[in-house]
Amino acid sequence: MGLISWLVSRISGDTEPTAVEIEEFFNLQAELVIRNLAFQSAVNLVANSISKCEFKTYLKGKEVKQKEYYLFNIEPNRNQNSSVFIHKWISKLYEENECLIISVGDQLLVADSFNKKEYALLDHQFSQVSVDGFSFDKTFSMSEVMYFQLNNKDIRKLINSMYETYGRLISYGQKSYEKSRGSKGTLDISSVAQGKTNFQITFSKLMNERFKTFFEADNAVLPLFDGYKYTDIGSKTYSNEGTRDIKAMVDDIFDFTARAFCIPPALLRGDMANVGDVVDNYLTFCVDPLCDMLQEEANRKRSGYAGFSQGTYMKIDTKTIKHVDLLSVSTAIDKLIASGAFCINDIRGLVGDEPIDEPWAWQHFMTKNYSTVADILAALEGGAPNG
Repeated sequence: MGLISWLVSRISGDTEPTAVEIEEFFNLQAELVIRNLAFQSAVNLVANSISKCEFKTYLKGKEVKQKEYYLFNIEPNRNQNSSVFIHKWISKLYEENECLIISVGDQLLVADSFNKKEYALLDHQFSQVSVDGFSFDKTFSMSEVMYFQLNNKDIRKLINSMYETYGRLISYGQKSYEKSRGSKGTLDISSVAQGKTNFQITFSKLMNERFKTFFEADNAVLPLFDGYKYTDIGSKTYSNEGTRDIKAMVDDIFDFTARAFCIPPALLRGDMANVGDVVDNYLTFCVDPLCDMLQEEANRKRSGYAGFSQGTYMKIDTKTIKHVDLLSVSTAIDKLIASGAFCINDIRGLVGDEPIDEPWAWQHFMTKNYSTVADILAALEGGAPNG
């Protein structure tokens, strides 16, 4: 039973909740914390990755750093820097499966809430748009905003539906562990003790006060009245279900959540084995498709076809996500420059360094080991190379 369905069933009833139902409520609350931890960990991982990307802007085919670049990479609005803005952007997208960004003057704002009215052949309309407690009276059309939708199915609802069943296994594991760590015993009460006039008062005080204090204390002595005999039959024993078994089931929740996000499960769990391959997989199947969707919407709304046809567009560069160890890639850098594919400043940009303000740093170099097939054949035949 989910937390919401449990609350609905209790609110609609007329009877008072029992002790068992109250315990069930707190178990559901604990399960909600676990699933929310997994979901928020995945959202933060993606948001942190996107915030590290560089939003490159191009004007007539040439990379420029003007107002649009400053807007997406430094300050989208007066109250947020780009990292905070992107975190809210991505969080809204995953938590609600959609996100609306409006442009007010020179500012970009992520909407907290809005109403959407859809049309088949006309612009969708967005009304009652609210940002940080302020509601706009204006109704925005689709052409005026950037609207992002993640999936046809709400990812969070799918994860919660999956967890409704699996969460019971975690609760069972927790209860089994707690039960295995508990103290158990038998209490023999003689007929003489039961026949005393104050038996019920004495018995109630013994069970509710003295035994409770005795079991909760690390070291304690339990005084018993005449006619009472307590025998310990299993104090703090262990069962097969230990904390590692419970942790393994919690890890399963992280694995299910990671797969829903297209994140390698090992990355969300924090495993360090084969981290290079894991990160490459994460960038290929999670970050890159998401960035494609984000930049497509930004380009069609911020530049349009008129700007795009003239080479004015924005590109989200995901190469800046990975940390680059210069010593480990020095051989690759040499090959990239020696092949003429990249100039020195191109490489410096890839590794996060500032370009060198010299003409030679923008030149492309190629070693003499490289040549065209026509030149090699001509040299072997002793003739002139083909043009």
